[in-house]
Amino acid sequence: QPQLVESGGDLVQPGGSLRLSCVTSGFSLDAYGIGWFRQAPGKEREAVSCIGADGRSTVFIEPEQDRFIISRDDTMRTVDLQMMRLRPEDTAVYYCGSDSGFSCGHYRDYTLLPYWGQGTQVTVSS
Repeated sequence: QPQLVESGGDLVQPGGSLRLSCVTSGFSLDAYGIGWFRQAPGKEREAVSCIGADGRSTVFIEPEQDRFIISRDDTMRTVDLQMMRLRPEDTAVYYCGSDSGFSCGHYRDYTLLPYWGQGTQVTVSS
């Protein structure tokens, strides 16, 4: 069955950058999309960005500000999330999730995804 493992979470100062990585196994990446999500304490999980098996990506949070860039390397079976100009409100546990299918626009609704990693903590604070 699909397995997802996140890494890269850290303590970073406001305005800084961080790169998260999701390593996948147990399924064919040419038939699955991968997304990054986050959940702050007491808040609902929300989609940050996703990239489909078709190679097309969608940014769900402040797409006009270009703070999140998602990329995938099918040879290494990884999906990375580059985060820039981080703010304290970006503090959350960040998860990668996956679903079968060619596109990933429906990832806006996190409840639709059946496969999840355990998460990695990102803390933005001075």
